[in-house]
Amino acid sequence: MAGTVTTKRKILLVVNRGSGQPDPAIEEAIADFIKQNPAHSIGQLILKDKTDCALIRRHIRQSQPDVVAAVGGDGTVKLVAEMLVGTAVPLGIVPAGSANGMAKELLVPSRPDEALRLLLEGTPQRIHLTRVNDELCIHLSDIGFNASVVRAFDAFPQRGMWGYVKAAWKVLWRHSKMKTVFSINNRTVESEAVMVVIANATSYGTGVRINPEGRLDDDLFEVVIVKKISLTEILKMRLGGLPFDPAKTELYQTRSLLIRSSRKVHFQVDGEYCGKVNEVRATLLPDALYVIVPGTPS
Repeated sequence: MAGTVTTKRKILLVVNRGSGQPDPAIEEAIADFIKQNPAHSIGQLILKDKTDCALIRRHIRQSQPDVVAAVGGDGTVKLVAEMLVGTAVPLGIVPAGSANGMAKELLVPSRPDEALRLLLEGTPQRIHLTRVNDELCIHLSDIGFNASVVRAFDAFPQRGMWGYVKAAWKVLWRHSKMKTVFSINNRTVESEAVMVVIANATSYGTGVRINPEGRLDDDLFEVVIVKKISLTEILKMRLGGLPFDPAKTELYQTRSLLIRSSRKVHFQVDGEYCGKVNEVRATLLPDALYVIVPGTPS
């Protein structure tokens, strides 16, 4: 990791405390980070239960930070990213959620002190995003099985990996296939599927590698059609590096997409349940966001 950063930086930490109770480990790490870096201007914006997007935008506009960091889970990362799309201000991540999928994708350290230090010692990198049904997607969006799991998980009192496993087990025994028609790369594809993933990134926060072809800077996103949920395919996705069975999983690369389903199905974006839909439109947003990743600043 790089050494001491001599250029003074102004950093804004957008902190989501979740239930409203501060996490002692996060609070201590932030306090130490501020204390140990007096040469830098480090401020905090604590999010309330009902997030006021206009307040966040106004705070960013008035403080003019060099870096804005999302301290929270994937929902917080998505929220802050929406404020920075199309600007030259990079997004940093201090993971503090249940899955932290985007932090893992960008190789951001899981320890809060190391993630905070990366805000000074990392380097900004341009990545593309997608717009899915008017929702900004920085990570993964899908319809069908996984979206049903996200909906069930939201209703579970237990968080973390074990809560997700319980939700997936519950959905596994009552999910059904959907008939879909895709308009993709100037062609029409018809397929039955249990889930369809619009993949900006490669892996879910659970570690399931759904999109082995994914890159955040290639100006393409992937569409993964999962025709059948099987233990073999789940293990391939979990372990990564193994080819999909084309009879069970197909993958396409594109810059735009239209999906129509024969019935309304569950829909999620970046871990946030968005209700039921029978049509999904997705478009690429090239070079839309700077993110801080491990590496030496230039």
